[in-house]
Amino acid sequence: MAKENQTLPEFLLLGFSDLRTLQGPLFWGVLLAYLVSLLGNCLIILLTQASPTLHSPMYFFLHHLSLVELLYTTDVVPRTLADLAFPHPRAISFWGCAAQMYVFIVLGISECCLLTAMAYDRYAAICQPLHYSTLMNWRACMAMVGISWLMGIITATTHSSLIFTLPFPSHPVIPHFLCDILPVLRLASAGKHRSEVSVMMATVVFIMVPFSLIVTSYARILSAILAMASTLSRRKVFSTCSSHLLMVFLFFGTASITYIRPRAGSSVTMDRILSLFYAVITPMLNPIIYTLRNKEVTKALWHVVKRQVPSS
Repeated sequence: MAKENQTLPEFLLLGFSDLRTLQGPLFWGVLLAYLVSLLGNCLIILLTQASPTLHSPMYFFLHHLSLVELLYTTDVVPRTLADLAFPHPRAISFWGCAAQMYVFIVLGISECCLLTAMAYDRYAAICQPLHYSTLMNWRACMAMVGISWLMGIITATTHSSLIFTLPFPSHPVIPHFLCDILPVLRLASAGKHRSEVSVMMATVVFIMVPFSLIVTSYARILSAILAMASTLSRRKVFSTCSSHLLMVFLFFGTASITYIRPRAGSSVTMDRILSLFYAVITPMLNPIIYTLRNKEVTKALWHVVKRQVPSS
């Protein structure tokens, strides 16, 4: 480890301390989004576990996606709320920053892979219905989930070992509210090229490749839908995909802008807004989208409610 890092410097997270007039509204807005995210994702986890009608590969992946979203937002929001409650920036320890980034990467990459698995599930159900039970058996589903977590762990381990062995200034200041990859990497005083290459390779592999696979799956799904004679059948099939499609564009859209956008076109404020969106807003929207736009989840929810509340 480089000499500068032997002292294990503390990182100063600026958060939103430069926007003091907005800290109060941001605190309550982030807190509300976090509570909705906790409630909604816990509800989906419980529903997919308790309701027999949701024991299918599609909802198996949704169960794990909600778990990832729950952990994802919990990795960031409690610290962000604590920082927003104070008027001045607060420090985070070297290992605290490393741990936050590690968990953040594991969950982010796992979500990319899970969204891709969900797209493949829809492709198999719509385009290969006769082989669906073989393609999406429980062993295959478990393997996809396991690979999603494994890819996250491998990427996080690689990135963290590259970034946190670089030499940092004695008093590094992160112009962000979390220890994200690029803001921390830009603080390093030397040896950044190797880590920047690693970041870009991971970006291409775990953002563009999964997104390309999802686009390919939906291109084939669209062809299958257009080949259907019945308008009702088209609507029914498309309704099973719309929630997932919306989540894909929300997640991959913000992630692509954040990590692929040229540095010259970035700004501190825009970076924080984008990170706030995919770390706080997207996990909140996931359960809302899947409960409001998915009839099976809605029916399962009402069934559980009726079972818990006896009729008079």
